[in-house]
Amino acid sequence: MLELDSTLAQHIVDRAMAILPYNINVMDAQGMIIGSGDPLRLHTRHEGAQLVLANRRVVEIDEQAATCLRGVRPGVNLPLLHADELIGVLGITGDPEVVRPYAELVRMAAEMLVEQRQVQAERHWQRHQLDSWLRQLFDPVVSVTALAADAERQGLALSWPRQVCLLELQEQGEPLAQRARLLAALAGKKEHLCAPLGMRELVWCRPLVAGQDDRQWLEAADQRSWGVTRLLVSDPLHSLEQLRQACLALRDLQAFATARHPSLRVLALDEHRLATLLHAQRHSWLLQGWLAPLRQVLAQDANGVLRATLEAWCAHDGQVQSCADALGIHRNTLRYRLERIGELSGVELTRLDRRLQLSLGLGLIEPE
Repeated sequence: MLELDSTLAQHIVDRAMAILPYNINVMDAQGMIIGSGDPLRLHTRHEGAQLVLANRRVVEIDEQAATCLRGVRPGVNLPLLHADELIGVLGITGDPEVVRPYAELVRMAAEMLVEQRQVQAERHWQRHQLDSWLRQLFDPVVSVTALAADAERQGLALSWPRQVCLLELQEQGEPLAQRARLLAALAGKKEHLCAPLGMRELVWCRPLVAGQDDRQWLEAADQRSWGVTRLLVSDPLHSLEQLRQACLALRDLQAFATARHPSLRVLALDEHRLATLLHAQRHSWLLQGWLAPLRQVLAQDANGVLRATLEAWCAHDGQVQSCADALGIHRNTLRYRLERIGELSGVELTRLDRRLQLSLGLGLIEPE
């Protein structure tokens, strides 16, 4: 059952007394005055309200009756109902013959305010539950079975296919205001689910739209001053299991982007899948062994020339002339450097798989 609180009770009083020249009291389910136009009457017991609560009916009190009751003045006292439950009492002070015509109108307005507050509370609770569910997608401890059960309990029916996005917000400015603007813009669209993950992060789960241009979307976000600095986008998803895996993968993509591509503002998982996978495993013993040949080269590369040569060699797919032109060196100088890289690493650079090993490794080892 809904319980009246002093904030709502005083709001009812203030709204009514802005129109009527009579004092209004609101009493809770125990007959205590919790809202009144007369501050001296707050937190006192109203025996007239107790009569209303006991008999569930309107109680009118004239001058004579008022002298026989404690904490009571002449007026009309009416039961306040919500969903047919008695939640309190509304009192209007004055001669019953005078204030009676206003009493029912004030009660009707009060019950509408109570209903409005309850609807707001239910929406707030639903929003809180949805936010919690979306955040749990990024928690590997919560099982997919638990996520599915919670979604069913909330009546959350997801359509497929869809995508999940991670949005990073600017460090400058007021984060709560920025976040509120962005949430209002995204949540206003049908089947678009979004929630804050932190002070400057949001998750956005959206229906898949053919031809979606995320760079164009980011430009529009900039024009609206939404404060989005980076947008990370998953693959198309077709089940809750894939949605969970995509959320975890976006965290890895975020770490990769921060370390290797801090200036990129839009990153799609599909374009950085292998690099993201390797970056997530960069501290593993297995991957460290794979990086060992490259580390041997970089250990002897104090001025960074060999690294730059290897990066150009991989970028030009082993084409000698185009690589030499890009570096601004002679073909023979390039061959000498490549021979030196081969000696230090023990890797045969003419093999595509070995070049790939070094190329991907460059993305995992920070320049000194």
